[in-house]
Amino acid sequence: MAGHAVEHDYHLIPPSPWPFLSGIAALIWGAGMVIFFAGLQPRTGESPMMEFFFSKGLDSLQDSYRASADKVGADGGWIILLIGSLFAAYVMYGWWKDVAAESKAGDHTPVVDIGLRYGMIMFIMQEAMFFVGWFWMFFELGLFHKMRASWNPDVLENADEYATSMAPGVKGVDPWNLPLMNTVILLLSGTTVTWAHHALIHGDRRGAKWGLGLTVLLGVLFTFVQGYEYLELFHYHGDGHHPWISADAFGSAFFMATGFHGLHVLIGTIFLAIMYLRLVKGGLRPEKHFGLEAAAWYWHFVDVVWLFLFAFVYIIFAVGM
Repeated sequence: MAGHAVEHDYHLIPPSPWPFLSGIAALIWGAGMVIFFAGLQPRTGESPMMEFFFSKGLDSLQDSYRASADKVGADGGWIILLIGSLFAAYVMYGWWKDVAAESKAGDHTPVVDIGLRYGMIMFIMQEAMFFVGWFWMFFELGLFHKMRASWNPDVLENADEYATSMAPGVKGVDPWNLPLMNTVILLLSGTTVTWAHHALIHGDRRGAKWGLGLTVLLGVLFTFVQGYEYLELFHYHGDGHHPWISADAFGSAFFMATGFHGLHVLIGTIFLAIMYLRLVKGGLRPEKHFGLEAAAWYWHFVDVVWLFLFAFVYIIFAVGM
């Protein structure tokens, strides 16, 4: 196309390393998740180096509520997860920086902007499908576990264990304490990010900075409160309370859902913090600010998912199911 005027509305980007590097980062991050939560090397003492790096990294965090004789000590099962996370963060930084530079250069025509919006919508939809699958599993276990327990064990392995997969009379976390506090925090953050967006649309950059800054602080506060809640749960578990944490499917479902949502909150907070820095440095204009729009869409999605989690995981099990 050299020497010829561009006769279409599309932006043909030059060769980019980011798609390939993002795949490598996802591979390392995924392997790190497996090692951290499940481990690839059993603790036998025969291979100390392999066990240090590839045994279950979560064990060392759970030592706080184990008896002294059962403590495993510090290990490196978290190292590969950390490397993968940092690598993924670097790829996202580099890729998004290139996209922002393309926008500043005028390469994002109206057609390209529509494509970016479709891409973000599809990303949020696939994230929503993960939670749909989780809720499906949650209600399957909660409503039909006794029915599954009567199945032929030749068809369903360990069918009889379904009878106690959602332990009878299980009581979840008190929803009217820390979970309610986090619900208020997220709902408030939804209003501040909307304030920031509308302020920018109307040229009020000061208001946009205040709104974004408060949203970031509320996101950090949510993560802190949830971390404190987890510490409290593990503390009570160590004292003999909340046996469901490691004894039935509700414990697994609870930490899988709230933990994965917490990861989304952390990612959304970083996303909004980056938008705040761009705004402070003079970026984002009333007529062109898709980065902020995408961050706001993602944050509202996180808000809605939490409302479902709060209603079904916390409130329903607070009164018994």
